[in-house]
Amino acid sequence: MKTLLLISAFVIFATGIAHSYLGERFILIRLFKRGDLPHLFGSPEFTTRTLRFAWHLTTVAWWGFAVQLYLLAEGAVSSRTIAATVAATSLLSALVAFIGARGRHPAWLVFLGVGIVALYATAI
Repeated sequence: MKTLLLISAFVIFATGIAHSYLGERFILIRLFKRGDLPHLFGSPEFTTRTLRFAWHLTTVAWWGFAVQLYLLAEGAVSSRTIAATVAATSLLSALVAFIGARGRHPAWLVFLGVGIVALYATAI
């Protein structure tokens, strides 16, 4: 079982890398070259940034799953380690959303709140 979990962790981690790289190269760049993107908040820039960070948030989530699979394989699963993984994944998601949308999309606040609460839960 340990080997299968490690393989699963590796595959989903690698899938995240491929998703972000290939998505940027073959989907997002081509999509953003179109002239008909909606003008949210006055320009297509907000739309472009939102689509980009949302695309890459999928990768961050998959990496969080990979860490949990790895912890399962190593027998290191407890409520504390799961909460720590959720906290780290949420905080990284907050960072991606904040940087990606330059703080203009409120998703970063939600992820930051979840990350802080989950991190606090690991300490009590």
